Parts: sequence; C-alpha cells; structure tokens
Amino acid sequence: MEMKAVEIPFALSLADRMQRGDLFAEKCPSREVLKHVTSRWGVLLLVALLSGTQRFSDLRRKVNGISEKMLAQTLQWLEADGFVERISYPVVPPHVEYTLTQSGTEIAKKVEALADWIEVHLPEIIAAQIQKSEQ
Repeated sequence: MEMKAVEIPFALSLADRMQRGDLFAEKCPSREVLKHVTSRWGVLLLVALLSGTQRFSDLRRKVNGISEKMLAQTLQWLEADGFVERISYPVVPPHVEYTLTQSGTEIAKKVEALADWIEVHLPEIIAAQIQKSEQ
C-alpha cells in the first residue's frame, strides 16, 4: 500500500506562511501563539524552563520583575498552547510544578537563540539607540 504525502497548511514555515500572507491576516490564529511565545515574559519563562521542571515560586525568583499575576497568566497561555505542562500534587500546602512539553522545548530553544543574539549584539543595539536619541 502506497502512502501519499498530505499537505498540512499549519506545518508550513513562517517564511512560507508570510509569502502566502496568512500571518498577516487579521484573524490568523498563529498571531495569538506568536504573541504568547515572543512576549517579554513568554521568552523569559520558556528559556527559564529549559533548565528543567520548576515550581511557581522558583520561576518568580528566576524571572526578576515579573508580577505574580503576569507569571500565572503567561504560564496559562503557554500551557493552553501546549508548550508547558502544569503538574499539580495533591498535598498541603499545594505543590505545583511546570515543565516544557516536547514542542515547548523546541520553541524554547528557538526563542533562546533570539535572546542570545540580542545579548551578544546588545552593545551595538544600545549604541544605535543612543545615536537615534541624540538626533
């Protein structure tokens, strides 16, 4: 029995989708996912979770400056998108851990590369910002 290749539109790369214009469509569902993953807190939480399973309080300490509300909201978004798994243990006091799923690990590595690029190029970015502000 011969297997036929099936084209799945959501399996296209961003470059392919941009050429087709889907990402630029107002109602494109990938926009919400993109917002969750590339938000300041989304990037930092994904990168933080690359080091392994962590508790809520550990993530709050690790991602300095995030409010408890934004931490909870961002984790919920990432969980709903299938990137983070929430593990709740039935103990008192409550014990909840967060870990990356397989797709979460894949996307976390990609945003980590973006964050690393920014860190490496930060001096020239800051110089450009200063130059622009002086004009």
